[in-house]
Amino acid sequence: MRRIWLNGRPARMLLAGCGMLALGGCAATTVAPLESTKQSGFLGDYSRLQPGDPKKGDALLRYVNGTVQWSQYNKIMLDPVTFWGDEKSKVKPDDQQALCTYFRSTLEKNLGEKFQIVDVAGPGVMRLQLALTDLESSTPGLRTISLVVPQARALNTVQSLATGKYVGAGAAQVEGRMTDAATGTILWEGLDKRLGGGSASSAASWEWGDAEIVMDTWAKGFAARLYAWTTGAAGPGDPAPSK
Repeated sequence: MRRIWLNGRPARMLLAGCGMLALGGCAATTVAPLESTKQSGFLGDYSRLQPGDPKKGDALLRYVNGTVQWSQYNKIMLDPVTFWGDEKSKVKPDDQQALCTYFRSTLEKNLGEKFQIVDVAGPGVMRLQLALTDLESSTPGLRTISLVVPQARALNTVQSLATGKYVGAGAAQVEGRMTDAATGTILWEGLDKRLGGGSASSAASWEWGDAEIVMDTWAKGFAARLYAWTTGAAGPGDPAPSK
């Protein structure tokens, strides 16, 4: 039997790894390579950003103000999410608006479970400003086949291990800043990008289904991380909480 090699490794070894992934369940999203990100200009000054540790729940690039007393914050202001694509963006204006609205909605839902959402600056209030800065649509038909048909799913997993991206998967990039709403002091900044993963829940998605799943992942993870910081359950250098 002919042996197929990918990135210097026999495909049969990768397929064995796929079996292990299948037993353990597949992630709904995956972290994008840092080199695939790009600066939109939303944050202005990117010199503060340093590589984060995605395994700990960090953004790919981030800045955390080391002098912040996080325990003083229990409320949050959410600015409207904006879209900062360049003139070459293939995202239609209606889709831009819909996705920004969706992202703010899932942020409000997840953050609202842990913080009081307010509209006015004051003591104990954080202000969150976020922008979607890159979006890639998925290909629903191809996505479905690659995730559901057994043979295609196996080959798709092999490709994902070799290239970091699943066939037909979408992606989203975000840039954000958290400030003290009263003083304007920068508390946190970040830039992150995620890709659609191997979860079968993505199989029947519309073209922006993967992007929405990425936004849900960000909103849930960010709310949990921020709550851990403000309650003292974990610090910015600690691994992300499980929930």
